[in-house]
Amino acid sequence: MKRIVMLVLVVALALGVSLAAYRPFLPEAAPSLSRYAPSGALLYLEARDFSVILNAWNNSLEKREWVTSNNYEVFSRSRLFSRLGEAGNQFAAAAGLPPNMNFVSQAAGKQSAVALYDIGNLEFLYITKLASADAMQSALWQSRAKFETREAAGISFYFRRDAQSEREVAFALKDDFLLLATREHLMAGALQLLAGTKNQTVEAEPWFAQASSATGQAGDLRLVLNLEKLTASPHFRSYWVQRNVADLKQYTAAVSDLFLAGKEYREERLLVKKTATQITDSGPAAVADLARLVPEDTGVFELRAAPSEGKVLVLLETKLLAPHIGPGVASELAPQVALTSGETGNSTDLETRIDVAPVVHVTGDSAQPLKALLHGNPALATLQLQSAEADKDGVFVRIHSAVALLGTSDWNEAAVRSALVDFVRPALTAGQLGVAWQPGSGFAQLDGLLPLVLAVNGKYLVVSDDAALVTTVLSRLKQKSTAKPASLIAGFSHARERERFARFTGQLDAANAGAPILAGGDSSAAPAFLSGNIASFSSVLSAVSSERVVVRDTGDRVLESVTYEWSR
Repeated sequence: MKRIVMLVLVVALALGVSLAAYRPFLPEAAPSLSRYAPSGALLYLEARDFSVILNAWNNSLEKREWVTSNNYEVFSRSRLFSRLGEAGNQFAAAAGLPPNMNFVSQAAGKQSAVALYDIGNLEFLYITKLASADAMQSALWQSRAKFETREAAGISFYFRRDAQSEREVAFALKDDFLLLATREHLMAGALQLLAGTKNQTVEAEPWFAQASSATGQAGDLRLVLNLEKLTASPHFRSYWVQRNVADLKQYTAAVSDLFLAGKEYREERLLVKKTATQITDSGPAAVADLARLVPEDTGVFELRAAPSEGKVLVLLETKLLAPHIGPGVASELAPQVALTSGETGNSTDLETRIDVAPVVHVTGDSAQPLKALLHGNPALATLQLQSAEADKDGVFVRIHSAVALLGTSDWNEAAVRSALVDFVRPALTAGQLGVAWQPGSGFAQLDGLLPLVLAVNGKYLVVSDDAALVTTVLSRLKQKSTAKPASLIAGFSHARERERFARFTGQLDAANAGAPILAGGDSSAAPAFLSGNIASFSSVLSAVSSERVVVRDTGDRVLESVTYEWSR
């Protein structure tokens, strides 16, 4: 692999790529190393046994497939990868040896932690439990003659600075601890704490203490985030892939614990709110109720509590009533800070926001009846379902969708039928052709080209583009829900949808390009985003069979549980 600083490797382990490799049993958690990290960090990441994780990743099938995948090839062209390469070269100039995988493996001990203090300059402190005899065999220790010898709290450490880049590297051995820092003051602060000096540590800061005290035992990996400082960083706003900085600003801190056990990986997240909000029980209870309607073979589903009528309208429109291509949605994000030297981006940039679905929202009188209907009977919760299905000939793949609403009161079926017809009529016909409801077995269906199916059962309203899907959903009304109240429950069956996704997106990309996708030829051509880039990453993680997300809001904090199921 190409050069990469130790920090990035460790964070990558936490963010998901290397999770695919980890199976071994880990020992019980020891006292946190945060007591040795000076205050001022933006984030803190600790592994119960870094050497086991790293070894498993290096020997994994997932790593071998990923480094040869389209996803990695695109990533290697990105500006983020380039910036990391520059930082690696600067580290090498300062340390006198490259931060490659051999370097990282030699510095990987058991219990390990990294505290990041500056994103743009990659200023960090790394601490790991590593036997002195092993540490002294490392290339870093063997090169200590190239470093200046300095001292903090009576403990010697080695320091070197590259005049051109102004990068600093410092390392020390103390009581079977190996410490590595990219700033002299971080090394001196850590050694003073190791010596028992009562300086302020990261764990004594309010954001860290508040978030950590609200959680239980740390996982095999624990990540603690100072969200107030992170969201203020232009580098975080530029490279944070979720692009939800505006949402994160309502939180002061967050903790994410990853538990690795057999074929199940579970991530437990906690986000601490700046200001507590009032939470009602009706929405979460409605989510638990609607959960029983999810068919077992569903590809993707999402249950959401207490949605606004505007969000319900958009959900119905984009999934079923007007799912056509049009102008893109206006961005609600402020312009991104340009952290460049004048170069422009290109289609291979992973940081470019290209995953926003182009949607046209219906305006005018046609939407008013449906708006009035949703306003008069607010939904306590919504359920959206989507599954891909191959045609009988196996050539084309179609996506079927359904939306279910649990209303505050019983739905007026006649009013629902009328409102839906008024909504879709302008796009279908100037008269009455194709907008008449035909009766089915427990549902009604439009008689035109638009595949729209409707079913009403008391407070339950189901709208879909597939009659079989509606029938399946209705049949589950008799079942008893086993879910607990939640703000959101979502699931994705990767095992079911992976091959269909690749085929479907391949057809779309081939049609748009007018030529086969990635047929060889020009090696400089970027792979198609969905059928090339994303599909290759899906193939790398083919052993991940499913993912499930549960979110609960307690008013002063948000609890999120994400479970990954593996097939091997």
